[in-house]
Amino acid sequence: MAFEPPQRLVRALGETAPAGDDWLARLPGTALRAVARRELTAERVQVPGGRSSLVVLVRRADGTPAVLKLAPARARPESERAALAHWAGLGAVQLLEADAEDAAEGVLLLERLHPDVSVRSLPEAKALLEAAGTLRRLWVEPPGDQVFETVAERTGRQAEAMRAGALAEPEAAPLVDAALAAREELLAAPPEQRLLHGTFRQSKVLGAERMPWLAVGPDPVVGECAFDLARLVRDRVEDLIATPSGAATTRRRIKRLAESLDVDLERLRGWTLFRAVESGVRARRVGRPKDAELLLEFAGWL
Repeated sequence: MAFEPPQRLVRALGETAPAGDDWLARLPGTALRAVARRELTAERVQVPGGRSSLVVLVRRADGTPAVLKLAPARARPESERAALAHWAGLGAVQLLEADAEDAAEGVLLLERLHPDVSVRSLPEAKALLEAAGTLRRLWVEPPGDQVFETVAERTGRQAEAMRAGALAEPEAAPLVDAALAAREELLAAPPEQRLLHGTFRQSKVLGAERMPWLAVGPDPVVGECAFDLARLVRDRVEDLIATPSGAATTRRRIKRLAESLDVDLERLRGWTLFRAVESGVRARRVGRPKDAELLLEFAGWL
């Protein structure tokens, strides 16, 4: 079969591709080699798929369904591989196998979940409950041989881009200043260091066979739990913005999530502010003004 990347992936990678990057051009050949090496039968490419990887539904030689995932180096597939191995299927999709050639080509062979069924399909209150329960299982002690980026390191890189964005878009400067001040205060005394999913939201939690719900697609990082939970706070942000009670609903959501997962409310609010502003500034930088407007309006409520 032809391993044609979905347009969603092409657009997303185009926003971040360094000059001369040819990963997309090499992708069909990489996928063919990965399928042939394992004697897999490819069924179809998952569409619309993700924004950082190609996902192919496959069957192993014994007929077992699986997923072949291929990601460029800038999506940090080796970090994802290490996190999935450490979680060993507890709360997250199971890594089925790995070899040296996989590591070089950004290939993961994963347990097959139900790719078209996420907790986002549930009513909002139920979706938040199920997503939060899944997230709690992922918050474990990081491995002794630390191989993951820290929250301080990741947000430090993001902070530099945010400062540059504020210079280019002065109207965003007050929110950027508030977000950066919150980051400095939060990093001064983090309450715990856990292995975090890093990019957790409702669409990252899929239906499964061995458990009702399992997380996929981590961009793992080590830090405090509030950082991970902050991305979940703004899920369905377009719906929040569209309702007159959006700001009040957001405050109630922060309170409910903080209480249900034993996270400090103010730390959750602070990281929610930082992550919303960072995403908004980045969306504007890569030419997604509508997303930027939604995110920065949301951040203004915080």
